Amino acid sequence: MTRLRLLAACAVPALILGVAAPAYAQDAPEATQGDDEIIVTAQGRSQVLSEVPLAITAISADSLENTGATDIRQLNQIAPSLMVSSTGSEANGSARIRGIGTVGDNPGLESSVAVFIDGVYRSRSGMGLNELGDIDRIEVLRGPQGTLFGRNASAGILSIVSKAPSAAGFSAGAEATYGNYDFLRLAGHVNAPLSESLAGRIDATYVKRDGFYRDVTNNRDVNNRDRYFVRAQLQYEPSSDLTIRLIGDYTKRNEDCCGAVYLDSAANQYIGGLNDPAQNSIVRVLQGLGQPMAAFSNPYSRNLYVTPGRSYGGSTTDGGVSMEVNWDLGGAKLTSITGYRDYKSDQASDTDYSFVDILYRADNGGAARSFKTFSQELRLQGTAMDESIDWLIGGYYANEDLEVTDNLRFGSQYGRFATCRIVSGGGLAALYSPTSAGCLAARPAAFGAASPLIYAAFDTLDGINNRGSTLDRYKQNSRNYAFFTHNIVHMAPGLDLTLGLRYTNERKRLNSTFGNDNVGCVANQTALLPLRSNAALTAVVDALIGLSCQGNSTAELNNVSIASTRKEDRWTGTAVLSYKFNEDLMGYGSVSTGYKAGGFNLDRSALKAPIAPFGGQAGAQALVGNLQFDPETVTSYEIGLKYGSGPFSASLALFRQEFKNFQLNTFNGTVFLVQNINGCKSDLGGADRDQSKFTGTANYNANASATGACAANQTTYGVVSSGIEFEASLVPMRDLRFGMGLTYAKTKYHDQLVGNARGAPLDQALRLLPGQNLSNAPEFVATASLAFTPELGSSGLSGLFYLDGRLTDDYNTGSDLFPQKAQNSFAVFNARIGIRGPEQRWGVEFWGQNIFAKNYTQVAFNSPFQEGATGAPFTDPQYPGGRQIFSAYLAEPRTYGVTLRGKF
Repeated sequence: MTRLRLLAACAVPALILGVAAPAYAQDAPEATQGDDEIIVTAQGRSQVLSEVPLAITAISADSLENTGATDIRQLNQIAPSLMVSSTGSEANGSARIRGIGTVGDNPGLESSVAVFIDGVYRSRSGMGLNELGDIDRIEVLRGPQGTLFGRNASAGILSIVSKAPSAAGFSAGAEATYGNYDFLRLAGHVNAPLSESLAGRIDATYVKRDGFYRDVTNNRDVNNRDRYFVRAQLQYEPSSDLTIRLIGDYTKRNEDCCGAVYLDSAANQYIGGLNDPAQNSIVRVLQGLGQPMAAFSNPYSRNLYVTPGRSYGGSTTDGGVSMEVNWDLGGAKLTSITGYRDYKSDQASDTDYSFVDILYRADNGGAARSFKTFSQELRLQGTAMDESIDWLIGGYYANEDLEVTDNLRFGSQYGRFATCRIVSGGGLAALYSPTSAGCLAARPAAFGAASPLIYAAFDTLDGINNRGSTLDRYKQNSRNYAFFTHNIVHMAPGLDLTLGLRYTNERKRLNSTFGNDNVGCVANQTALLPLRSNAALTAVVDALIGLSCQGNSTAELNNVSIASTRKEDRWTGTAVLSYKFNEDLMGYGSVSTGYKAGGFNLDRSALKAPIAPFGGQAGAQALVGNLQFDPETVTSYEIGLKYGSGPFSASLALFRQEFKNFQLNTFNGTVFLVQNINGCKSDLGGADRDQSKFTGTANYNANASATGACAANQTTYGVVSSGIEFEASLVPMRDLRFGMGLTYAKTKYHDQLVGNARGAPLDQALRLLPGQNLSNAPEFVATASLAFTPELGSSGLSGLFYLDGRLTDDYNTGSDLFPQKAQNSFAVFNARIGIRGPEQRWGVEFWGQNIFAKNYTQVAFNSPFQEGATGAPFTDPQYPGGRQIFSAYLAEPRTYGVTLRGKF
């Protein structure tokens, strides 16, 4: 019913309206631009959008201004195949195209959607969450772009092009915005000709805003804004044959981010009684240790109950320089793009997101990510054989140093919380006493002769407080180079064949050191491991060791170092056949491949399960291979039509994309899992999945990580994305523009899944995946926009009325697809109304975003460490296997305000 309501709602704007309306773009000498056409460089050449045989959403500066987009997250409103979200840090932004993307919480994973700003690659899509300044256009290229844009573009790219300096004359502009949550944004630019051939431009933005969450405990806001951005440019054009553009930019952010709330049954029907202390002993433990029960209801109050003294404080700096040279040599044009980026982000957190002090990262700069990236691209383009071949060859080189430091610590109540977890939910429940040592009201000889050892282990666990990482450091160097060619053969009038090929060579080196002061883990391993041979004691022994060593938090890692190197190379390519039926209509068909590099899971918990000591595997270095994951590859098939004539343009694309070794990052409540996902041609008989699908009961395949193997010669793609996209724009009169977009994308896992191309079993935490849609991959999305800018009589004044909307189908926000993470369909609308002076020299605009105050979640996740095994009194057939409770990062609430603009 939810989907039916959504489709009915979509039908009205789809019929009435028609992506973001096109507008004028920067000059491009290779293409002839009509009044309502936009020029794009998706194929390394300047071309009219309607003549490019690719699926592209091109978003103009006017559309960005109208919808209020200041970073890539807000592009969702006008690009139906795109979804951008952020989670535990602003560094963790994740972009998805056609339902395909990469969860951004692990710095070892690069994005499936590559972000380029002024031709320079940003190695993590979260770096695009900065302020963007004045933008000329944004191109969203859908589908793999491995030929021209290289590795890590297996799902598509976002290409952001800023406004360049102009020597045509002096200009300047400024705007001031004020809104609710004490939102203040000041922005301006100055463009100045410095000589006949040299021009300079400066763009600057300052933003400050209260947080969307209220930390009730510490009386402070969370998810606030406090940032500034500056970009300076010089453009030198000594002749029509040579242009040199130099850009330097710097961003500084000092903000508290990112809070999360507990989900309740009003937000998600499958939560059921999970938050009831009478039914769920985990909640009862939290309550006994001081957690206010108000935290488990009404998440959209946006009240947080953070541990006293803990913080979400964070600081980010992002700066760099680039130089683009375009030189017409006569027979060919040379393009050189050189870039250097220096990015650093540190983030504190109350990592358990509760009042109880379980887990935290200190606010002292110990948890940080640093990227230093140099890149160089060279392209040579020309024509041959009387211009029947438009050829392009090029090369690319990049070198990146990544350093990650972490100081994840158990809190001051961790030991008591951990012991109470064990006592509260099993055979010891009668002894539950959260105010007593070990959470035990008494200590009967319940474990026979082993009782003294068992109770001593409870005391050891109870004492693991303010322990954990002192400093973990990961240093990774990534070097890659590539050679490519992209050629358009004009076979006959209107008939073109595009052929492209790229070779990429990748090498990553990892060196890591660990520091830890949790001696309780080693003590309990030493004392209890001999008792595991007694079947009657195995459960309690495993619980005590597991909670003592959670996430491999053990002093056994203190001063341990590991090192590893991985190398790989790949060929990617494209073939496109296109035909212009007439001047207005073009059709095309394409086959292309893409590649996303393999790498290292920069989370030490991936080394091994905490139950076993390192000594049993000859030390940590012997297990370093467990950190590696394989490269992701995709083969894509697409056919499309594009029409562009005067006031109306439209595009239609049908696509199918098959992904092998799909890289999935999942938080299972304790650790981050990084696993490649593949399919199996053979029927695994449910051994890879949740058995409740077959039996209709709450039982599940707890052995899924040990069953469901597939012969290596039977593995195949594990993820497929297929569907249809339609985008259109209509300008029936000078002052009126309509835009619309509709995407249907069935992005799902194979019916039979294994963990890698060698056929290893899928991890048990991912047992719900086979045959299901991917997370954050709604099947239907519709967007629509209307912009009306009428002249107001003969005064020279003009008005502005703008409205856009995005309607999104049901989807699951969690990569493990637990039903408690499902998000129902919803619609978000933005609006803007105002008046502008003659030649738009000034303007006053009133605006609102999410004007109907729709509440929805960006990402739901397992509340860290707040789960337990199945046991009385709680059972829930919708979540077989435990008493896990759930938290979520919420989407932004309704915001509104006024903007004043001026320019001269």
